[in-house]
Amino acid sequence: MDELKKTCLHDRHVALGAQMSPFGGFDMPIQYEGIVEEHNAVRNSCGVFDVSHMGEVEIIGSDAEKYVNHIFSNDVSVLADGAILYGMMLNPNGGVVDDLLVYKKDINRFFLVINASNIDKDFEWICQNANGYDVEIKHLSEMLSELAVQGPKAESVMEEVLDIRCKELAFYTFKGTSYNGKDILVSRTGYTGEDGFEIYASSDIICDMWDSLMASKRVAPCGLGCRDTLRFEVGLPLYGDELGDDISPVEAGLSMFVKLDKPEFIGREVVAKQKAEGAPRKLIGLELLDRAIARHGYEVLNDADEVVGYVTTGYRGISVDKSIAAALVDTEYAVKDSELKVRIRRKTYPARVVAKKFYKKSYKK
Repeated sequence: MDELKKTCLHDRHVALGAQMSPFGGFDMPIQYEGIVEEHNAVRNSCGVFDVSHMGEVEIIGSDAEKYVNHIFSNDVSVLADGAILYGMMLNPNGGVVDDLLVYKKDINRFFLVINASNIDKDFEWICQNANGYDVEIKHLSEMLSELAVQGPKAESVMEEVLDIRCKELAFYTFKGTSYNGKDILVSRTGYTGEDGFEIYASSDIICDMWDSLMASKRVAPCGLGCRDTLRFEVGLPLYGDELGDDISPVEAGLSMFVKLDKPEFIGREVVAKQKAEGAPRKLIGLELLDRAIARHGYEVLNDADEVVGYVTTGYRGISVDKSIAAALVDTEYAVKDSELKVRIRRKTYPARVVAKKFYKKSYKK
């Protein structure tokens, strides 16, 4: 088994008593005080996450915009400099290689943020599809670390604790600035459904920022446990659960991030057909009519006890106090307010089809 990687903050997590666990090839903090406490801190105040396990790739050159559009489902040609788009890289079968953020520095320079578990696969995919394009592809993952400062008080924490001016940043925009004399990149983005910021910098700067945030007592250190509960409640997908090589963005309910008016992109033909004719499966929300918890992989059944899909994520919703789940089911069963069942161990529990956004996002508009 390969040895787990460690972020630059690993020793600090251990010193704080974090529960550590493997994730995406890294030894990462799952929780500190507790998932519920950390979840509520982000919903009501401010939390900080070490997300240095994420990957970063830069694409530079006269064909940079054209090439990014070739491998990306969304349309970066509409982006202004300093803006960000969410979308996916697709395989020829319409499945998702990864979902990612694309930052446009200028027409010749794009910054891609990819998932930790897919770093090697993604970088290989990006490189192998670049033939014929005048681009240089830089792997920055080992050079950059990242913090996510999230919650309704994130802006004041950024300004007052880290002395980073960020009021002017609109949602899904970014800027380059400096901290302690070194270059950093700050974006108004996140994965929690709350207002917040993500900071990319060298490891020494990220360590200094973490120490300042901890000393301020104004933020809660947060682990990947509540990162998952937070993103799930607001309907944000996780690669490996709601997205995968065999799940299309149309099935996942992410058609709005697939732009068919672009001349071409990998996987276009399959997703165009699905958008026109309908996909065979659809991602839905489920509310269990019981306190039982549906976990990833549990079977979803119709009233005849036939398996019609499976749970992708399930929790007792912390902010909504309900047993909720997302599930990928045969499209004919994706009817709001209809009744299905979830098999949990040897029993089945009734569930109602609901919207898969269980909690309202609070982004800054």
